[in-house]
Amino acid sequence: MAETFEFPRDLLAAQEELHQVRARLLALYERLPWSVEPAPGFRDQDLWRPRERPDSPGWAEQERTEVAELRERELALATTVSQHPFWATLSGPRVPAGRMALKHAHERPASESA
Repeated sequence: MAETFEFPRDLLAAQEELHQVRARLLALYERLPWSVEPAPGFRDQDLWRPRERPDSPGWAEQERTEVAELRERELALATTVSQHPFWATLSGPRVPAGRMALKHAHERPASESA
């Protein structure tokens, strides 16, 4: 059975917000053009794995700002989580086990949801 950890509320909150920021950033990247700067499309059919891209209008200033803000928040949260004083209470193999458990702390087993 996996070890359980009593994570402080602020650490749990920071990890949960980090998940949310990363999800927002991923969704933003998926809807943005493939190139930050305007760029012509291309078609590489002679490669072992052919690929093509349409013309890219580049990112609008508002999109660049949004990406920059989300990346800045992501870095701040990742720093908060990784440098939290809680980690000093663990040692040896409990440290990586605790870090992995924290990443999944927001997931509840089906038996706990009922």
